[in-house]
Amino acid sequence: MTDATAPANAGIFVTVPLETPLKRGDQVINQIVLRKPQSGELRGTNMMSLVQMDTDQVQKVLPRISNPILMPGEITDVADLFACAVEIAGFLLSKAQKADFPQA
Repeated sequence: MTDATAPANAGIFVTVPLETPLKRGDQVINQIVLRKPQSGELRGTNMMSLVQMDTDQVQKVLPRISNPILMPGEITDVADLFACAVEIAGFLLSKAQKADFPQA
């Protein structure tokens, strides 16, 4: 897709399907939506650690950018946490940096 035809929110929101659904009372959460963080939502974090997918840093940012809002440590499945970490790290890359990666 070219920039001219890309949706306005392309690259801002990403849906992450969960391997292990979260349960809150009677509600079962099978996926979460992550939003590209604004600079203020990264306060108190280390951006290099986020790019390196540091667990503590990822867990700190997740509640700030997830829908539904996640509690720190709520994602316990390693595959789910890794999927979220990959998306967060991707949000921090510029368009030029993303262009260097092969597209699926």
